[in-house]
Order: sequence, then C-alpha cells, then structure tokens
Amino acid sequence: CLFVFSRLIFGTLYPAYYSYKAVKSKDIKEYVKWMMYWIIFALFTTAETFTDIFLCWFPFYYELKIAFVAWLLSPYTKGSSLLYRKFVHPTLSSKEKEIDDCLIQAKDRSYDALVHFGKRGLNVAATAAVMAASKGQGALSERLRSFSMQDLSSIRGDSSSTVPPSVTVRTSSKQSHPKPSRSASEGTGSSGKC
Repeated sequence: CLFVFSRLIFGTLYPAYYSYKAVKSKDIKEYVKWMMYWIIFALFTTAETFTDIFLCWFPFYYELKIAFVAWLLSPYTKGSSLLYRKFVHPTLSSKEKEIDDCLIQAKDRSYDALVHFGKRGLNVAATAAVMAASKGQGALSERLRSFSMQDLSSIRGDSSSTVPPSVTVRTSSKQSHPKPSRSASEGTGSSGKC
C-alpha cells in the first residue's frame, strides 16, 4: 500500500505538476527534461508489470522500486535523463524504421479486423432483429387469431358512438341466454328488458 501511494505521489502527480509548469512557462529545457522522464517512466511501468509477477518475493523489492522512481526524479542524479541519453535514445534511433513499419502494419491490421468484426456484428444484429420481428409478428397474429368474432365485434361496438350500449350488452348476452321474443317488449316501449 505504501508503494502504491508513494508511486502515485512521486512517480505520477509530482512529475505531472512540473510538466504542467513546463508547458505553462514554455521553457524548452523543462519540456525536454519532463518528456525524457515520461518516456522512462512509461518503460518502467511496462517492465514492472512483468517483473512484479516474478520478483515480488524478492526482499525489499518494493522499496527498491520506490528508490528507483526517486532516482529518476532527482535533480541531482538526473536519472531519467541519464537512462534516456545512454540507452533509450540510441536504441529507439537505430530501430525507429522497424518500429514505425510495425506500427503501420498493426494499425492496418487492426482497422481491417475492426471492419471485419463490425460487419459480422452488424450481420448478427440484423439477423437477430429480423428473427425477433418475425417471431413478434407471429405472436401478434396468434394473439389476433385467439380473439373470437364476438370479442372483435364488442371491441368494434365500444369504439363506435352510433351503436347504443344495450345492443352491446345483448350481443354479449347471446352466448349464455336464448334470444327472447321482441314482440312483447317492442309493444310496451321498454327496450332495456331482456
């Protein structure tokens, strides 16, 4: 926990603040100093991802890493500048063409892979949408088939304003009761009786 906190403060936040100050002051020497630090720190972070797996058991391993970050930052030792000028710059300069070619190929391959997987993803999504729509349409038609003509006529009767409510009631009562004779009820004028 102490290493993580120390690395956060001294390895990241402190250099980030002084990088900000270098950008603000537009001092070229400070730019170069902090760019060298960030390049070395990026390499250190990459390397420690692998070394942590194999060397975490080593006595004082984390303390040595804290000391290394302090050595990189120190204005007296100028560790990041020393490592950059002695090792990183000559190595990158000699391998720059190969690295650029690899990056271009990786970029092209990743673009091709992205297009390929994007097309496959769109095809899968389109197929799923068509299947869902066809299943949904089938479910809708099955639901509509389950309605009887009686149900559909009562729905039509409810939405129509010209049909009196008593007709709808009579229509729904046809299923359970036999149809009464209309002659007695028409003569008296009471149409509400069954």
